[in-house]
Amino acid sequence: MASITFDTLKFVRRLKDSGIPEAQAEAFREASGEAELAGRQDIERLELRMDSEFRLVKWMLSATFAGVVALILKGFF
Repeated sequence: MASITFDTLKFVRRLKDSGIPEAQAEAFREASGEAELAGRQDIERLELRMDSEFRLVKWMLSATFAGVVALILKGFF
């Protein structure tokens, strides 16, 4: 995944200067180290996976519909 430079120290100082308690501002620094951002490739992979899952659901619904229609027609003939 691509690396994004973010100055957490500068951001924490800005939080403190805006009135956020120091403990909360410092907690942000700790939490931001664990965060992962999605890149363009990550989003494209997710779109491809969702597209293939959507095609599978469409196929399953079509097969179910065809089965129901077949049962209804069998009842008439």
